[in-house]
Amino acid sequence: MRNQDFRALPKLRDSYSYVYLEHAKIDKSAQSIAFYDKEGVTEIPASSLTSLMLGPGTSITHEAVKTLAGNGCMIVWCGEQGIRYYAHGIGETQKGYKIERQARLWADDKSHMAVVRAMYALRLGMNFEVSLTLEQLRGMEGVRVRDSYALAAKGTGIEWKGRNYDTQNWKGGDEVNRALSTANSCLYGICHAAIVSAGYSPALGFIHSGRQLSFVFDIADLYKAEITIPTAFKAAASGAANLETEVRKTCRDIFHKSRLLERILPDIEKIFLCGEGKAVIKGQNYNIIEQLESQQWDEHSEPYKPLPYWQPESSQPEGGSDGHSDS
Repeated sequence: MRNQDFRALPKLRDSYSYVYLEHAKIDKSAQSIAFYDKEGVTEIPASSLTSLMLGPGTSITHEAVKTLAGNGCMIVWCGEQGIRYYAHGIGETQKGYKIERQARLWADDKSHMAVVRAMYALRLGMNFEVSLTLEQLRGMEGVRVRDSYALAAKGTGIEWKGRNYDTQNWKGGDEVNRALSTANSCLYGICHAAIVSAGYSPALGFIHSGRQLSFVFDIADLYKAEITIPTAFKAAASGAANLETEVRKTCRDIFHKSRLLERILPDIEKIFLCGEGKAVIKGQNYNIIEQLESQQWDEHSEPYKPLPYWQPESSQPEGGSDGHSDS
């Protein structure tokens, strides 16, 4: 193990998107994990899993959590069908420079708005005049979403009465709304896993705000019209006996087919480059204006070694430790 190159381990983009489990026990099995339910035992390769979503009735051992964490798999504790979010474990990275970058863009009004414009540009497949206000952009996005619902309803023959669901009365919703909620929860799971695996904050949203998953909602909205809306309507029209299970399986297949994991982090990079004034969205493409500065951080260095203290550029150290104090 001493000479092993850990950069050769499976990358996020090569992983399975997620697994949702409920009413099962999860334990370590060799260097992987296994879940036990009434149907028997099923092994899951932890090194190839991005996110494990634990629903009601699940229990997980300490050793299983250690195995998943060691393989960069994020654990999410959620409610029935993944609708409610309770907590999550750490992601794959131990670095902080990306969340610092995100925070700088978020905290400055000019760069914050530039990121918002880039997000809407990716959603709508176009760039905008700078004169357009945030309210106008939101209006254009609202039209796009309504059109997406209408198109999916027409293609499946489902009567669409609007987005309406109650997390306190899950079975009281109509089939298409239940399917949409289930599909979106799967999308949130994969976006959440990608975001924390890269070292970004799921809470620092640019369009959404005030929630622990605000940035997850921002990024997931890039893909709903393409993936979860048509998937949910088709599943609702299929008459499947177990609608939620059918939606989750279909989403997993489509995530894989569309290579969604390969797209999320590059899309975030595009958006942030636009926020920094280093790129411009052109339809579904983007043009680099300024080359990125050389990366001064070592992605694969020891995550727990002492780090230098922060200090303003104008001041110079006067000696002392350059790492964390033990006192």
